[in-house]
Amino acid sequence: MAETKQFGERVEISIENHVAKVEMVREDKLNALDPAMFDALIDAAGWLREKPRARVVVLCGRGRMFCAGLDFGSFAAMANPGEERPQSLEDRTHGVANKPQYAAYAWHELPIPVIVAIQGGALGGGLQIALAADIRIAAPDAKIAIAETQWGLVPDMSGNATVRRLVRDDILRQLTYTAERIDGVRAQSVGLVTEIHEDPLARAMAIATQVAGRSPSAIRGSKALLNTLDDGTSESILLAESREQQAIIGKPHQVEAVMANLEKREPVFD
Repeated sequence: MAETKQFGERVEISIENHVAKVEMVREDKLNALDPAMFDALIDAAGWLREKPRARVVVLCGRGRMFCAGLDFGSFAAMANPGEERPQSLEDRTHGVANKPQYAAYAWHELPIPVIVAIQGGALGGGLQIALAADIRIAAPDAKIAIAETQWGLVPDMSGNATVRRLVRDDILRQLTYTAERIDGVRAQSVGLVTEIHEDPLARAMAIATQVAGRSPSAIRGSKALLNTLDDGTSESILLAESREQQAIIGKPHQVEAVMANLEKREPVFD
């Protein structure tokens, strides 16, 4: 039986067969980012942290685009000198991040894998949210752009922290400085996208189903371990490998994985 949850008017979650489908639901605005969307994304990630039933996330946008980036109305308010300025972006309101950063980075920190399905496009902040995921599936004709310089801004929603292991430095600089829109095929060739598929959501759900069938402890441990690569030294990474393995070896999930393989059956995890 599916479990559903709504976060304001911006995000809906349904959990079925251990796969959490997280959908941005502002299709009339191409799922553009506004303060309500930031809050909803952060709240949704926090809710999923407390849901052991969810083993993997598929993050998507309803309608014809994943996310068009910053809502233009929000941008216009920022550019109006008569408007009162919001809290300083330098304030760390959410651990290592501010609120807009954490709307994306929360998905990187989530202890279960996150797969993004990009139909239509992921522009600016929309791409930065996608970059916080573990895996990105895009339509071949999806429009992908580090678009912030087009609006006189710099990318500042955590994408610089998550893209650095994906894209060659000079290519990243070119795409950032020019705000060039590229399609899904080229985005895959430069590392912004994991895989292209004519139906990104269907492919993302298929991968999620595979992941949901693995040991939940091993998957969570693997993501924690892979996240240490961001800033880790060889010494700290080697120690992290040992700690994660020690935490799961011989435990029920690991024993069930072994027995299922030996008995040539599908594993059943609590």
